[in-house]
Order: sequence, then structure tokens, then C-alpha cells
Amino acid sequence: MRNILVIGGSRGIGACIAKDLAKKGNNVVLNYNKSEKEAKNIQEELSKLGFSIEIFKADVSKREEVKKLKDFFFSKFENIDVLINNAGISQIKLFTDISDEDWNDMLNINLNSYFYTTQEFIKNMINNKKGCIINISSIWGEIGGSCEVHYSTAKAGVIGMTRALAKELGLSNVRVNAISPGIINTQMNEQIGNNDIENIKNEIPLARIGEPIDIARCVCWLIEDEYTTGQVIRIDGGWNI
Repeated sequence: MRNILVIGGSRGIGACIAKDLAKKGNNVVLNYNKSEKEAKNIQEELSKLGFSIEIFKADVSKREEVKKLKDFFFSKFENIDVLINNAGISQIKLFTDISDEDWNDMLNINLNSYFYTTQEFIKNMINNKKGCIINISSIWGEIGGSCEVHYSTAKAGVIGMTRALAKELGLSNVRVNAISPGIINTQMNEQIGNNDIENIKNEIPLARIGEPIDIARCVCWLIEDEYTTGQVIRIDGGWNI
């Protein structure tokens, strides 16, 4: 049984990860910001199945709210074993139309939040000489996405942070990895039209878009494995081989 914090865990990939880990008997704290109803629904769903999960509202793009989240977590559990950074927003927009507000919001939520949460929780892992950090990035952070320059930039930053931090924390026995999903069947990708989805499927060797559970399975493996760090694992059905 591990003490696990899932950032951005109320919907999509994060929700699937949080539920899967709770069902495996772990102590899970699910962080959410705007999706309170969805977070409470997850809590109730798991309770009916005989599992429990803690939920806590915090805007992790703000340092002070991350500190409140940290206080809540350590009021429940003495140590943190796993931190999963999954906060994120997306936006499709021509580069020339991206406003300063668009750019700052994207980097604050998709990159700065990873910095805040990791920095606030990492000291406990270092002191205990063990820990696992999993950052959810995106394939666009590796290859770039047209009309998603600000999103791609933030996700590329997550990858750079992952690799550098893995080097820094190796001697503390803290592993840091990233998962780079392709197109996953979540609300975030509902803005992609059906025709575009079908065209993408035709480009994918496995002939389907991914499901959140595909990412959750990788998360579980990275938690269990003890000799993988600094890696960016692409899960895209072979789309960009």
C-alpha cells in the first residue's frame, strides 16, 4: 500500500489513474480545481465498491494553494510515495492569435504547477530516500503540434524537467519519469472532429485512439518498477514511430 497524490484527478486520464490506484488498495488523494462534482462522484463510486479516496480542491498553478494541498496530504499520511502530475488544459489556436493571457495560462497550469507540486512534496521523498514522480506530458511536447504552440511548449518543458530532475534525484532513490500520450479518448480531445479522429485512426498501426486505462496501466508499471528513471514513455498506438 502506497500513499499517492494524483494532481488533476477528477476527469479523463487523471480520474482513471486515481480510481485504478485506489482499487488496488493504495491510499490516494485526488486533487481537483473546478470539477468538484466529478471528484465527489468518483469518491462515491469508489465508496460503493468498498474503496476510499480523499479529495481536495486546489488550484495548483498557485504556490499558496499547493501548500494547502501539502498540509492536507500530510494531515492524512505521514509520507508520500508517489506524485502524479496531471494538471492540464488545452487550446487550439493559431500562433499569431495566442494572447499573453492564453500563453501565461497555459504555462501556469501545464508547466508551473508541476514545478510547484514537485518542489513542495519532494523534500519528504528525499528525506525518506524513496519516491516516484510521474509527469503526464504529451506527444506534442516531443514533436510539436500545429496550432498548439503554447501547449506544445509547456509539455516540452515537462519533459525537460523530468529528465533533469531524474539526474538530480537519482542518488536519493527518487525516480522521475514522464508519460507522453498520443490521442486519448477524453473530454480534452472532444474538440477534434469525427472526421479528423477517423483520419488519425488510419494513421495509427493499432487502428484506434487510446483510452485512459492505457495510460493508467503504464502509471502502475512505473510505480512498481525500481530501475526506470528519466524516461519519456510514448503511448500512442505506434502513431509516430
